[in-house]
Amino acid sequence: MSERTSVLTLCLAGPLQSWGASSRFARRTTERAPTKSGVVGLLAAAQGRDRGADLADLAALRFAVRLDQPGTRVRDYQTAHHADTGKSMPVSERFYLSDAVFVAAVEGDPDLIDALHAAVRSPVYLPFLGRRSCPPSRPVDLRIHRGRLWHALEAEPWQASARVQRSRGHRVELEVIADLPAGEGPGDAVRDRPLSFAPHHRRYGLRAVHSRAVTVPNPLGGSPGASRRDFVLPKHDPMGLLED
Repeated sequence: MSERTSVLTLCLAGPLQSWGASSRFARRTTERAPTKSGVVGLLAAAQGRDRGADLADLAALRFAVRLDQPGTRVRDYQTAHHADTGKSMPVSERFYLSDAVFVAAVEGDPDLIDALHAAVRSPVYLPFLGRRSCPPSRPVDLRIHRGRLWHALEAEPWQASARVQRSRGHRVELEVIADLPAGEGPGDAVRDRPLSFAPHHRRYGLRAVHSRAVTVPNPLGGSPGASRRDFVLPKHDPMGLLED
């Protein structure tokens, strides 16, 4: 990778998220944090890439995700019928993360990072949090950091809800799951490196990850709790682009 790099940070927050890495058939699970393949899919969609397009440049980006508000895992049962016969299909289990907030970061060549930032600010296809049924509750783009991945994750303000921030101290330690650089140990192997999103031939390779923590300030630490009347929803309409 070039010595000159930039980092794009994204806020992934919503009522429900689902980031599957090993889902099969009627049981659709979710990982506890956004996957690299899921975030690369979001970026590719924002740029308007076809599902069969080459992903080599996006897959090569160094990736990390900070767990700002891990949320709660929830389970949903879904039923369906064949359109032609009306026959019931097997009941499926689908798992989601509820009330979670993450900061995802991708590091790479500044020109590519700038192009991705422009794409998420004006996406060709709307972003979603792992599944199309999971729209974001806030704007996805945060900012570009000139430098390296860990510096960006340390500099990015804590994105948890005000309620969660008020319940913690003035500094918080947040877990980060990141790509393990070559030559720095075996790490944990996950099949989450996107090779192709082609509908009939999706392919994923292995990547090595590790976990560590970063400490960030919490300006709301120890402040009095707010009442429900003080809470204001952010002005964000994920479907607003469809009205133009």
